[in-house]
Amino acid sequence: MAQATPLVLEIQRMSTDDGPGIRTTVFLKGCSLACDWCHNPESISPRPVVVWFEERCMACGACLTACTHGALAAREGGALVRDRARCRGCGSCAEACPALATERLGDETTPAALAQELVKDLTYFETSGGGVTISGGEPTLFPAFTAATLDALGRLGVHTALDTCGECSEAVLSDLAARADLVLFDLKLADSAAHRRFTGKPNERIVRNLAALGEQIRRTRRPAALWVRTPLIPSRTSDIANIEGIARILEETAGDQITRWELTAFNNLCRDKYRRLANDDRSRPWALAGVPRMTAQELRACEAAARRAFSGAAEVLATGATRAGGPDGRG
Repeated sequence: MAQATPLVLEIQRMSTDDGPGIRTTVFLKGCSLACDWCHNPESISPRPVVVWFEERCMACGACLTACTHGALAAREGGALVRDRARCRGCGSCAEACPALATERLGDETTPAALAQELVKDLTYFETSGGGVTISGGEPTLFPAFTAATLDALGRLGVHTALDTCGECSEAVLSDLAARADLVLFDLKLADSAAHRRFTGKPNERIVRNLAALGEQIRRTRRPAALWVRTPLIPSRTSDIANIEGIARILEETAGDQITRWELTAFNNLCRDKYRRLANDDRSRPWALAGVPRMTAQELRACEAAARRAFSGAAEVLATGATRAGGPDGRG
């Protein structure tokens, strides 16, 4: 999957979720995992992808005429059907759509051009203690591009963070982490078999990379800070046994070098993304589409379990929106 130059999926400004202060987060396309709860499913493939916003569509047929690959058809009533095997992501349908109902996701750029775009937010970074976070997808799949972008931002005085799932070579992670001020390292599941089941790959390499990163910080003090993040996914990762298992891994690897362990609440607001991506005859509903957000009580219980299980000096906290009302998620 790795390639020299990634596509930029999105530049998200005024973010407070991906490191300290007000940040601008760059999402690259292409990931080494395929988590079944992924909040950005459009970022998994490194290729450009075309999505359809049904509510905007006028059923004018302009996209059908523009597509030269035979990837589009219309059902009775005007519903658009896309054959993903034929679609090349060229964007001709998006260019032809007068209602902006079809969009091509994924833009080409260079590290220098990207850095110049990101530094426009420098005032916000300086006043809030923020900076730029390179995320994905998985930025370690594109080591040369990511390294050049981190270096360019560093020369401009911007605080940088590398957001990684850790499923990459140790050499690549070591090099990119040394160029960043902060590494956000995801550790999702303690059990390797469960990790393979829900993300597509086991976790042994990820755990080894976390240990190597902890040793690198001890020796070189780069990166300057390490945050571990664990998504709290109902029926996947949010059980107390998994939290305790992750705490043991942290203790055995980079425990004394971890600045913060953040547990992030499940967010089901990405349901529409899956619907837009899967508008073809082979599509299946997102497995977690009907799962409600956690209650505040559930989130606090996970946080308490993490604090009990992890004896390191790191800040331990649970973050994210919770639901009100009863167990059915209403209210």
